[in-house]
Amino acid sequence: MRRLGHFIRKELLELKANPRLLPMVIVAPILQLIVLGYAATMDVKNVPVVVADGDRTTASRALIERFDGSKYFSIAGVVTSTTEVGEYLDEQRAWLALAIPAGYGQAVSSGDAASVQILADGTDGSSTQVALGYATGVLAAYSQELVEQRLPAGAARPGAIGAEVRVWFNSRLESRDFMIPGILALLLVVIAGVLASMAIVAEKEHGTLEQLSVTPLRRWELIVGKLLPYAIIGMADVLLVVGVAVLWFHVPLRGSVPLLLALSLVYLLSTLGLGLLVSTISNTQQQAMMTMMFFFLAPMLYLSGFIFPIENMPAVIQPVAYAIPLTYYLVIVRGIFLKGVGLETLWPHAAALFGLGLAILTLATVRSQKRQS
Repeated sequence: MRRLGHFIRKELLELKANPRLLPMVIVAPILQLIVLGYAATMDVKNVPVVVADGDRTTASRALIERFDGSKYFSIAGVVTSTTEVGEYLDEQRAWLALAIPAGYGQAVSSGDAASVQILADGTDGSSTQVALGYATGVLAAYSQELVEQRLPAGAARPGAIGAEVRVWFNSRLESRDFMIPGILALLLVVIAGVLASMAIVAEKEHGTLEQLSVTPLRRWELIVGKLLPYAIIGMADVLLVVGVAVLWFHVPLRGSVPLLLALSLVYLLSTLGLGLLVSTISNTQQQAMMTMMFFFLAPMLYLSGFIFPIENMPAVIQPVAYAIPLTYYLVIVRGIFLKGVGLETLWPHAAALFGLGLAILTLATVRSQKRQS
């Protein structure tokens, strides 16, 4: 037992001597628990709704105010025609569209049955089902109030407000159609980010990185030579995953495959840059793996909208989510797969993705050059 005790003491002293271990095993779990504890929620609230008010009466405005006053909804915009709501749903500025037809106010005031239409973005099937449940609940409660206000003793029951529900993009509300395109994004992080960082650190461990630095290769040639093979592997995996998703899982691919490949290549800028950045702050492959998992992969998984909608997160955390490249690539890949939208709709996300990727790759390159100088 004394020998075992001395050996355990030796191991603890070695762990204590590692200055990077303390933040990794103590600080990182605490930070993740605090941030993800607020972000990881299945609650659906503040659902953005666009209203197509074709009636423009006091009654239609009262219905809009009922939705706006609910904690589950926020009005993202009011238009006059249902043809205008497609832009809101395509660009994810709204999850639901409430269409109030002309004649709604007259029907309500005369006690006749009235009907409104609810259009839903079905890409995230589980959240859409919850949001539709809230919407129909708001309509039912408001309809019941109108009935009770207008129902005199012994009179015939007035007509209620009915809802015609239509789901766009994912009419089956299959969660698989929502998740599988997102898995493609995560695979590129693992393949291009984690493997690239570990490969560069392996060169550092074996001492061959210093040998390469004194060769006639320029610094940018060395970086491109290390990262390009993983970019090629990543693009090959994009084709593989797309083929399996469409042919095996029957996920609809409604958009342009060349556009998907081009924007996937833009996304690889950030994942490869992240791998290079991690390699500059890691001395061993184990450190590189743990740094990627604790400080990058886990936050990206929970804060990017892969599982939990960003709109449901606290306002203080949402800016962090929009600083993650995966956030924009998820919108792109799900938009191309399920909505069939093109660059005319996705260009803001593509521009943000390119800017973040260029910034991360530049930062990683500068750090790499400083470490070698």
